[in-house]
Amino acid sequence: MDKPHFYSLPKLPYGYKELAPFMSEEQLRIHHEKHHQAYVTGANALFEKLEQARKAGGELDMKAALKELSFHIGGHLLHGLFWENLAPAGKGGGGKPAGVLGAAIDKEFGGFERFQKEFTQAAVSAEGSGWAVLSWCRMSNRPLVMQIEKHNVDVCPAFPVLLALDVWEHAYYLDYRNMRAKFVEAFWNIVNWAEANRRFTALLKSAAA
Repeated sequence: MDKPHFYSLPKLPYGYKELAPFMSEEQLRIHHEKHHQAYVTGANALFEKLEQARKAGGELDMKAALKELSFHIGGHLLHGLFWENLAPAGKGGGGKPAGVLGAAIDKEFGGFERFQKEFTQAAVSAEGSGWAVLSWCRMSNRPLVMQIEKHNVDVCPAFPVLLALDVWEHAYYLDYRNMRAKFVEAFWNIVNWAEANRRFTALLKSAAA
C-alpha cells in the first residue's frame, strides 16, 4: 500500500544556475534538493505517524510530535515563499518595490532605503538560524518586519508573509562562508518585488471581498 501523501517539494521558477553570481548553482541545489526536501520528508513522516497512532489507538508524545511537525511545516512553507520571491538579476530580480506594496512601504518606513536598512538589520541580527520577513498586520493595515527563529518561533499569528529571506547558514555558507551580511547584501540583487507585490495585491483583494 502506498504511503499517504501530504507535501511535496515545489519546482523552482528558475534554473539552478540563474541566480549566479549572487547564489551559486551548488548552493541553490543543495538548499532546495537537500534542506527543503528534509522538511517535506519530516512533515510527511509526522503525519503518517499521527495517522498510524489514530488507527491503532496508540499513544503519542503529542507535545514533542506537534512541536516537530510545526518545525517541518514552517520550514516547508517559508522555503516555498523564499523560492518564489527570488528572480535572476536583471530578469525580475533587484530594484525597488512598485505598485501598492511600494506605496505601503514608502508610507510606513518613509522610503525604500529606510525599509531596506531595517530589513537588513533584522536579517543580520537574527539569532542563530532564522528568517527575516516582511509581513502585513491586518488589524492596523501596516507592513511589519519580523524575525523568525528557526521556522516557527516568534511568528505573529495570522500575519501573512509578503517577503521572506532565509538566513540559516545552509542558505549561504557555500558561497559566503560565515559572512551573513554579504549574503543579505547580495539578496537585494535577486529579490523579486513583482511577486511580493502580487501577494500583497491578492491579500488586499481578499480582505475587500
